[in-house]
Amino acid sequence: MSSYLEATARERVDRLFDPGSFQEFLPPSARVVSPHLGQLNAPVAFDDGVAVGRAQLNGRAVFVAAQEGGFMGGAVGEVHGAKLAGMLRRALLDAPEAVLLLLETGGVRLHEANAGLIAVSEVMRAVLDVRAAGIPVIALVGGANGCFGGMGIVARCTNAVIMSEEGRLAMSGPEVIETASGVEEFDARDRALVWRTTGGKHRYLLGDCQALVADSVDAFRAAALAQMDALAAGPVALTLDALEQEQALLTQRLEQFGHVREPMELWRALGVDEPEALPLLEAADFVERVGAQRLGAC
Repeated sequence: MSSYLEATARERVDRLFDPGSFQEFLPPSARVVSPHLGQLNAPVAFDDGVAVGRAQLNGRAVFVAAQEGGFMGGAVGEVHGAKLAGMLRRALLDAPEAVLLLLETGGVRLHEANAGLIAVSEVMRAVLDVRAAGIPVIALVGGANGCFGGMGIVARCTNAVIMSEEGRLAMSGPEVIETASGVEEFDARDRALVWRTTGGKHRYLLGDCQALVADSVDAFRAAALAQMDALAAGPVALTLDALEQEQALLTQRLEQFGHVREPMELWRALGVDEPEALPLLEAADFVERVGAQRLGAC
């Protein structure tokens, strides 16, 4: 089994999509690097930590972006963000069957925070424009750095999110919360707490991701194809009704669980039996066990 977690961004692209089908936009050979990092004597990467382009998935035309967690934790800077936004804008012209975002990022680079924040806002707008054009956007989250910060919001702007148990998704990372609010609020060293709060199983139960898969490239590939089929069967364009449904789900969640401070209490409140045993289950067994209790499942 080829681990998605342990693969680099380019290894994920090579293994997830049809062999030899990836055509990269602005590849490393173009040597377009961050204009800010060099001024701070910080290392640069010739792809600025993200690969974008077009590919085939089981013979179906898709656009793809893959963030490299090994370079600055996949953090977004000016060039990195411009490549993401540019790929999405190109998708509006070429109209692929879907856009797949292989996200692994801690958020925005502090080295170029203002440029990175602007870039993330441009990526959000581009994702929504692509959805409004009827092209589904699917986020894959399973890297070691998780998906945090502004890119965590980007992930939730997509049509569907696919996660592994090892993946993490949130706005603020554990260390950020602990720094801002103290260890009593969130102990970033408690790894079990981190994963049961931001990890794939918890996000699946809350309805924040549409599919939970095993940590393998093949599992992510199969889930991406399944989501493409599901989205092709119904309307995918961004509508006011869809936004209102999302808002209603968030309102319901706050009303039911706004007082809960421990994820296991939330699982129990959803009607999950013996939630303490569930973290030991494989992804497929977990989905089978809790599918009926998942928020929004009905």
